[in-house]
Amino acid sequence: APRRPFFTSPEMVSVGSPAPKVSLPDQNGKTVTLADFVGKKNVVVFFYPKDDTPGCTTQACSFRDAKPDFESLDAEIIGVSSDADHGPFIQKYGLQYTLLSDVKGEARKAFKVPSTLGFLPGRVTYVIDKKGVVQMAFNSQLNAAQHVEEAKKCLNKMAK
Repeated sequence: APRRPFFTSPEMVSVGSPAPKVSLPDQNGKTVTLADFVGKKNVVVFFYPKDDTPGCTTQACSFRDAKPDFESLDAEIIGVSSDADHGPFIQKYGLQYTLLSDVKGEARKAFKVPSTLGFLPGRVTYVIDKKGVVQMAFNSQLNAAQHVEEAKKCLNKMAK
């Protein structure tokens, strides 16, 4: 059998699969549907456990700082956690991208984001191309900042 890349787990939505059709409220209460980006932009969707915790803050700020890079690669950044109100987190760290509230865990379930140690919500980043197909799935609970680098590498390959 072919060896799986170290950064995916067998349960996760796999590379080459269509991205799940997900709609969730953003920080302003507006519903965002991933399928709306098909034909328009690449999408980087990162799932993280909780607003304003150390690893999540590192990850969110890494995406914030790399926003110009993602814009130059024609990619929209979207963060997803179960927090109901992202407003304080966004204001505290000056986050300039969309954060979605997945209070019931519907998107996490649709994307098959694994939990760590069976209870901690997983930290997974997906890159979805303009056709709505998953091009990368990166799973690392501990190396929060690496999610940005992996996403940029994938988008750079796609641009060639």
